[in-house]
Amino acid sequence: MNQDRLIQRALKVLDSRIRQQPALNSPSAVRDYLRLALAGREHEVFICLFLDAQNRVIEVNEMFRGTLTQTSVYPREVVKAALKCNAGAVVFAHNHPSGVAEPSHADETLTSALKQALALIDVRVLDHMIVANAGVLSFAERGLL
Repeated sequence: MNQDRLIQRALKVLDSRIRQQPALNSPSAVRDYLRLALAGREHEVFICLFLDAQNRVIEVNEMFRGTLTQTSVYPREVVKAALKCNAGAVVFAHNHPSGVAEPSHADETLTSALKQALALIDVRVLDHMIVANAGVLSFAERGLL
């Protein structure tokens, strides 16, 4: 079995784990899923994990794809996607192909703008995670939300 098939199988297993229980009850499963889904990508990808009122995963949506160093994220599109799946909360994640998981000023500004936009429709932002080769950084754990 080639490496891509192994990764796809592992993603399916982790996807089922994060859907079976509230995402906040299994942060290690969420981290493992995000690391496998995003680490090693050659371009930035921004995804949303849309959650129901009990913080169970409804949908994992790759919202935007960018270049080596940036991606354009449009709050309007995130709000539309949240409404479409009737989300009560969301976890954002994106990767840093550079391998450094530290948030940039643009990452912090974007998170704030998304949080404000989603608050208007009563969708809570639970976290924003940055995936890099060195690991996964959580805005919530850093006190950046």
